Amino acid sequence: MTILGIESSCDETAAAVYDGKKMLSNIIASQAVHKTFGGIVPELASRAHHKTITGTVEQALNEAGSCIDDIDAVAVTSGPGLMGSLLVGLCFAKGLSLANKKPLIGIDHMDAHMYANFIDEEPDYPFVCLIVSGGHTRLVYVDEPFQHTILGKTRDDAAGEAFDKIGKILGLPYPGGPEIDQCAQKGNPEFYEFPRSMMNKGFEFSFSGLKTSLLYYSKEKGEQFVQEHLYDICASVSEAITDVLIVKLERAVVKTGVTSVLLAGGVSANSMLRKKAEHLSHKLNVKLFIPKMEYCTDNAAMIAITGYMKAQRGEFDDMGLKPYAKLN
Repeated sequence: MTILGIESSCDETAAAVYDGKKMLSNIIASQAVHKTFGGIVPELASRAHHKTITGTVEQALNEAGSCIDDIDAVAVTSGPGLMGSLLVGLCFAKGLSLANKKPLIGIDHMDAHMYANFIDEEPDYPFVCLIVSGGHTRLVYVDEPFQHTILGKTRDDAAGEAFDKIGKILGLPYPGGPEIDQCAQKGNPEFYEFPRSMMNKGFEFSFSGLKTSLLYYSKEKGEQFVQEHLYDICASVSEAITDVLIVKLERAVVKTGVTSVLLAGGVSANSMLRKKAEHLSHKLNVKLFIPKMEYCTDNAAMIAITGYMKAQRGEFDDMGLKPYAKLN
């Protein structure tokens, strides 16, 4: 089956075509308007989706050498995300589905991040996946497709959210996560020991305390000190966040006894997290799967592959499919 994937959950308008063997296209239209405000403005995001979605889907079809007649089903993000943004993509997908008599498949955004690992290679079941994005941080045990058990999740800020908020405190451009990662590669991770909340407790996460600690630290030291030691501070922040993530991941692997481990979500592009995950895989003798960089952040390729997996199982939706802003 050939699947058209559409993603519009936040500030990326994306479309991709997958034919069951190869990702034929993966187009992403980013919204630069939010940099001025240092964060996502929901109303501006939905307006930008309206302007770009038709052209983005057309470009994805053209790059794939396909037309809508070649598509067997339309997969679209139904949540979680910004409601206005989700509605744009979902309504567009429903229109395509109705007009061209193509089946519709609603995709959970967090599922899609996880199954992005299946684009190039299929992990063995069961596995544990650490999903780390701007809005969510969670450990998931998966014993078969779409059969998930949540081992732990964040109680407050997600890891990606913490990175972005800390980046803003440090005066870095939005989004702060990639900026911190770039700076951290030039700094000393042992420069300052920021708190690692809930490090020795179960599988739950908490990163709000780290953000608050950084805020007080930067005020105490002053702007000049922060700028002079920016690389070291970023490295220390990255060390603290990734330490917690890896400790929890190791605990989950040991508890479940899996032999495959997955990273997923935007923060899986973080260079320090990738290195630590690779070290952990060698230490525990498990196979590590991390998506290519282009599949880590929000994209439609992950929607298309997840749609393909659901289509193979005969799981389709009707026109009553509704968007949802928060995780079910």
